[in-house]
Amino acid sequence: MIIRIWHGRTARSRADEYGEFLTTWAMQDLRGIPGNISATILRRDENDVSHFLTISSWESEDAVREFAGGDLLKARYYPDDRDFLLEFEPQVQIYNMVAHAP
Repeated sequence: MIIRIWHGRTARSRADEYGEFLTTWAMQDLRGIPGNISATILRRDENDVSHFLTISSWESEDAVREFAGGDLLKARYYPDDRDFLLEFEPQVQIYNMVAHAP
């Protein structure tokens, strides 16, 4: 199993709105890709900035490519992200799952 972790930062004043966008649009998109097993969105507020992590699990690297394209490490952004994000990190983190306890 492949784990893909994306990080983004937004102004805390827009974090609720961005969280709603991620919940309704990004989550639906992720879950619609064959081979996606699960997706989780986390938020951490820090002073006037909010951090978001999207952690998705995938059956294979090929399944990740269906979502993200040929480069597994390249971050994928939605057009609406321009309205929220403070910067656009170029890469995500990819891990192979070693163990899992439900």
